Amino acid sequence: MDLGAILILLALLLAVGVFLAAPLMRNSRPRSMEESQEVSELLAERDRIINSLQELDFDFNLGKVPEEAYPEQRADLLQRGASILQKLDALAPQAASRKTAASAATARIERAAAAGDGSGKALADDRIESLLAARRAARRSKSAGFCPRCGKPVLTNDRFCPNCGKSL
Repeated sequence: MDLGAILILLALLLAVGVFLAAPLMRNSRPRSMEESQEVSELLAERDRIINSLQELDFDFNLGKVPEEAYPEQRADLLQRGASILQKLDALAPQAASRKTAASAATARIERAAAAGDGSGKALADDRIESLLAARRAARRSKSAGFCPRCGKPVLTNDRFCPNCGKSL
């Protein structure tokens, strides 16, 4: 073999190697799936904070939380909730004209939690429960729930948990 044939063979092998390695070098998840997973996690965290806020108000009304600690804990939860809402707005901005019933219910719950004057009587418990039920019903169509092994949120189109890899 002459030198030209060897160089052509090496170039061909290099091209085949690059072609075969290209899928391994690329990110296997599309950007939209990563963003939707992050949005799902933020929504789950927001729901946990709203529940924590309601539990704090309830415990304060029962006298389980001292009066001097209650405003500080409430302000901390509100601050965490506000930061999560800012992250959600940055990831998935919603047009005001396309506001769904679920997001309207969520907004009412958040206003009720933020408008509480410390007495926890911003809305009646039955009203809050109905708003939560409406929100959960709307979320069921988008989220498949949580991974049974690690507890991270999963989407309806996930076949495996993106965090631990468990088959769903």
